[in-house]
Amino acid sequence: MQKIILLVTTTLLFNIAASYAGGFIIVMPDKHSNPNAIIPGQPNPALFPLESRSTQVNTSISGQTATTTIKQVFFNPTNRQLEGYFLFPVPKDVVISKFTMDINGVKHEAELLDATKARKIYEEIVRRSKDPALLEYYGKGMFRVRIFPILAKKEQKIQLTYTETLSKNNGTIEYSFPMNTEKYSAKPIQQISFKIDIDGKEKIKTVYCPTHPVEIIRKGAEKATVGFEASNVKSDRDFKLYFNLDNSKLGLSLLNYKMPNEDGYFFLNLSPGFGNEHEIVAKDIVFVMDKSGSMASDKLDQAKKALRFCVENLNKNDRFEIIPFSTEATSLFGKVEQLNTSNKQKAIDFIDDINPIGGTNIEEALDLALSAQETNSKRPFFVVFMTDGKPTIGETEEDPLLKKVAAMNKKNVRIFTFGIGTNLNTHLLDKITASTNAYRTYVLPDEDIELKVSDFYSKASSPVLTDISIEFDKNVRISDVYDKKLPDLFKGGSISLMGRYKGSGKSTITVSGNINGARKTFQYSVDLSNENTELDFIPNLWASRAVGYLLDQIRLHGENEELVKEVTRLAKKHGIITPYTSYLILEDEAVASRNQAIQEQDLILRPRALDAPQLSDDIDFEEEVETIAGFGANAKKKDGKSSVRASKESQTMNKASNLAEIKQGVERLAYKDSSGKHRNLSEGIVNIQGRAMYNNNNEWLDANISLNQNKNIKTNRIKFNSEAYFKLMENQEAVAFLALGKNVRFMMNNEVYEIHE
Repeated sequence: MQKIILLVTTTLLFNIAASYAGGFIIVMPDKHSNPNAIIPGQPNPALFPLESRSTQVNTSISGQTATTTIKQVFFNPTNRQLEGYFLFPVPKDVVISKFTMDINGVKHEAELLDATKARKIYEEIVRRSKDPALLEYYGKGMFRVRIFPILAKKEQKIQLTYTETLSKNNGTIEYSFPMNTEKYSAKPIQQISFKIDIDGKEKIKTVYCPTHPVEIIRKGAEKATVGFEASNVKSDRDFKLYFNLDNSKLGLSLLNYKMPNEDGYFFLNLSPGFGNEHEIVAKDIVFVMDKSGSMASDKLDQAKKALRFCVENLNKNDRFEIIPFSTEATSLFGKVEQLNTSNKQKAIDFIDDINPIGGTNIEEALDLALSAQETNSKRPFFVVFMTDGKPTIGETEEDPLLKKVAAMNKKNVRIFTFGIGTNLNTHLLDKITASTNAYRTYVLPDEDIELKVSDFYSKASSPVLTDISIEFDKNVRISDVYDKKLPDLFKGGSISLMGRYKGSGKSTITVSGNINGARKTFQYSVDLSNENTELDFIPNLWASRAVGYLLDQIRLHGENEELVKEVTRLAKKHGIITPYTSYLILEDEAVASRNQAIQEQDLILRPRALDAPQLSDDIDFEEEVETIAGFGANAKKKDGKSSVRASKESQTMNKASNLAEIKQGVERLAYKDSSGKHRNLSEGIVNIQGRAMYNNNNEWLDANISLNQNKNIKTNRIKFNSEAYFKLMENQEAVAFLALGKNVRFMMNNEVYEIHE
């Protein structure tokens, strides 16, 4: 059940309801009741909750036409009958061709208001309610329908359906749904669900959602279903889905964000789509499995099941080898052999006979695996390496072993590692995967090895394009690109690339890669606008990847001043608050405050620390720092639970493709403030126009002000709800900041604007 607080100020003509995903309600006070009457059971006579018990969104997309149906059930828990308006904001630049609405099964006419008329209504609500939250939708059109009566202690069922023509840019189609409800909601949304069916009418290549963690199910070359479900969540961003339709072999989608006079950000997604069997590249693969004594019992049983799954799902033209290892490494065939019925059965029997015994000889296992590659073969060659321990036989020291692996791996074979448990050297495994441009996966003691390995193999079993490179032409100069090395592309999957760029206008992107031993090239024409501020999630995703990459550099190769400063700057600017980055910010602000290098009002996290006398007890900063960079005399942790956790979190950030993946370790940032209230260092942060805004004591601060080095910058102080305030609302760039609250400080056009009560 979804519950969202509806705030009603009984002395006002209009009263703003809490928003819910899809729209919001403006409630009129009951003309027949005493406006000052205390509502039984409520602590504050001016506030009462209206529950939205469920929200369900079903969308059908055919080509560029989308039909969306929203079903919601509201409940009025008060003893009063209410009157109000249901308002549904129309996404910018979207053309609505049909809109129907049912309230308790009865059809209602909805009034379509263009952006100009809607703007007047939003402004009037802000003036009367003295709450700027609805400015989120300022500049957008709306549908409006009167709801009366909203009966006391009764449910109100609303169903609305609308059809829209989706916009297309650089070949990429966008579907957007309003979900930015956090600032209106006193409680999290308890449940919300999406189901989006896409019928492209031609081949669907890329399908991705950068705002929410969704499930994407391909249903042939032209169809896909996207699902999302969440509970107990405060949604601080709209839902956005992107896909492109392309009958070529490889689909490319490009999104960009650029403020005037600043370098832009790009988000590139590459996908072969669903793919056909004949498009799959034949591969050679070696499965290396630890069978040392520590793998006894459930661990080995699960690993053997995972290995069987991989063998049974090899493609018909694949060649394979199996190498179990303990004190020594042995092999099934002695080289990679062609998949056929006989060899498959030999492999299954071989797996069944594996028993746990002996030590852990990683050196010999990888040597045997890499030597299985044919000298002149042009087929992609992969190694899947599973272990639960540190090397105990052969070369056991990390750096010498890495050098030996590098010497063995002259053709830069991808080595995908699976670390089982926590008693292993994460730095060793992570450096192996980083140097071979592969992925690392860790299976915790309470997780299923078979599930993790089979899930990986299902996604990586069918390579389509390997050894990929991407280049922009001379019109656009790119920098700070993540991933630093592009992974291979597999059937049904996609890879994404994010970075900064200079320049604008038409450009050509060239993608090259190997297909069955031959180098192939694909070219795409794109147009990068000189100003595009709509997709402000892109800078945040880019910053997550940058911070994740830099954290790995610190963790695996050592801390230095330059890396620490850049992580601190990026974390501040983009609100990338993890246990380690929050420590860096707090330390940086403490030093700056002592040196009077920053004004107290410009601090972003330190005010929270000053209001939390037990912060160092609530948050174990020492363990976090020791794990990433070492703490005092303590060396960095290379094994144990915290080391595995750090590895997983930094890789997730470095490969983040949706905003949910940015928030790593937030559960370890909980603390109590001076009043005993439960808080979290990561809360009270939103991203607007490519940077973070921080809320401390109901005052919002722009990260750009905190980072600004110009102490003589002009400041414009404007009183909330004054005529100067409403004049400022005419500047569309300012509106998103004004919507945050009554006390906001932000930068615009190299000047500070300070909104105050």
